[in-house]
Amino acid sequence: MRAHHAHTAKALDVQVEPGAEFWGWAGRTLGAPARTATGVPAWLRLVSAPEAKASGKLWDGALDAQHAFGDLDGHRPALLAVHDAVDDGIAYRAELSVRVDGPVLSDDPILQHDLQLPGSWWADLTKTLEKVSATVTDRVAVRQQYMDRAIPEFVGIPAPAVTCWTTAHADLHWANLTEPLRLLDWEGWGQAPEGFDAAMLYAYSLLQEDVATRVRDAFPILGSPAGLAAEATVCAQLLQTVARGDNLTLENQLRDWSEELRRR
Repeated sequence: MRAHHAHTAKALDVQVEPGAEFWGWAGRTLGAPARTATGVPAWLRLVSAPEAKASGKLWDGALDAQHAFGDLDGHRPALLAVHDAVDDGIAYRAELSVRVDGPVLSDDPILQHDLQLPGSWWADLTKTLEKVSATVTDRVAVRQQYMDRAIPEFVGIPAPAVTCWTTAHADLHWANLTEPLRLLDWEGWGQAPEGFDAAMLYAYSLLQEDVATRVRDAFPILGSPAGLAAEATVCAQLLQTVARGDNLTLENQLRDWSEELRRR
């Protein structure tokens, strides 16, 4: 990966800054700060996959997001260039994006500490998600078939009817957010039940009661009949990860949430 990352930097005419590489899950991605030939700070991310699987929603997520959203009024790092290559049956896609200077709000998707964010940050978040939700796309983040199967299994209720499908970032957690507001990681965006992003951010806030309450205040769809499908879907998704041995620190809070959903 390092050799291909360096090769891509040459192909895109950028200089990688040493000492700050960031590896993604299972070594599938490698990112590092860089500068363009004109000195503009950028981020160079390389993703790899078997050539036969180098297509579809996740592979094209960042490129599709650039076409659909641009920089979202400055709240999404714009994609500057893409470079594709194949070597020995492995496909590599490099994405050169505008660099975000501020750190993410949490190193872990699950918020482990209190956050004191200004009201302007929450206003920016709600406005940005409203703009995302209104975007027309044929990309799908959540499938009805999954809901019909997973919600009864993990939440214990029939899958609630979806009153409205909207476009969602679909991976809205604290390791994908910064202050000032930037939304990172657009691989999986697409159609989901209304309120899906709010429900996901709430789920990842459950260890911090004050922040979880603030999320509910910012997104009144949570707790409403219209938001039930999204909440049940997110709760089922994360309880499924718990069953696989992940996100165990959230287990008790997720089970309490599922009990609340069963009473609604």
